[in-house]
Amino acid sequence: MPPSSRAVCALVSGGLDSAALLHRLLAAGRRVAPLYLRCGFGWEPAELSWLRRVLRALRCPRLAPLRIVELPLRSVYGPHWSLTGRGVPGAATGDAAVYLPGRNVLLVAHAAVACAPRRISAIALGLLKGNPFGDASPQCLRLMSRCLTLALGRPIRVLVPLRRFTKAQLIRRAASVPLALTFSCLRPVGRRHCGRCNKCAERQKAFLRAQIADPTRYASRKKGTGSALSNSRGSRAQSVRHVSRCETTGRKVSDTCCGRPGSFSTEQTGSISSGGHRWKK
Repeated sequence: MPPSSRAVCALVSGGLDSAALLHRLLAAGRRVAPLYLRCGFGWEPAELSWLRRVLRALRCPRLAPLRIVELPLRSVYGPHWSLTGRGVPGAATGDAAVYLPGRNVLLVAHAAVACAPRRISAIALGLLKGNPFGDASPQCLRLMSRCLTLALGRPIRVLVPLRRFTKAQLIRRAASVPLALTFSCLRPVGRRHCGRCNKCAERQKAFLRAQIADPTRYASRKKGTGSALSNSRGSRAQSVRHVSRCETTGRKVSDTCCGRPGSFSTEQTGSISSGGHRWKK
């Protein structure tokens, strides 16, 4: 991807948030370079498999190939559950149980250094409303932007375009995002969601609150987590296919190529914002 003031590095996983982030950036007309940091977590093989499916669904001339940066954390985290697979937080645990110490600091710092030779100064994360961790706070992200700008000798901006949305709101507004291809599980069974970990429970609750049928196939599912929602009265089926003409490429596109703005209208950062992307029917 050539250097450009419109280029942005998107720090991605396989989750709902990352898929919506990629879609939003493409809908805003950005050139997007997805970056994945492989740290040695137990769920990464399954996550990468699903992430590649999401990227294929979001095919777009402005979407660069996925870049993977190796960042092994075993020597830093030690015998942490994320690396050993022992004591993985279950469905009844809270946010604090799944905190990965300093992860956003590591992600942003490595992304900034990796992107410096390509002159990409904007780094986007799929952080959502209500994230309780200190390294996801606006104050921390602003300070990181300043520190990295000073260290690298060029402006570094950290973008959080989904900050206004909860996960349920994201699901309701992301009709053209391939949510069925996303992955958010701490203890996958093969390539499937386990259905019993903290992140699977969070995913299930978000679809319930959004009143959208959960398309996820779980290896197991606790009673009352919304598997019957797809047949419930008043639930809204997710539409994932659109045929439109993109002003950027001038061609008809299907599914989510180049993104479709939907209700995403604000890109929040410590200092900048981006406008929408217009479409022709």
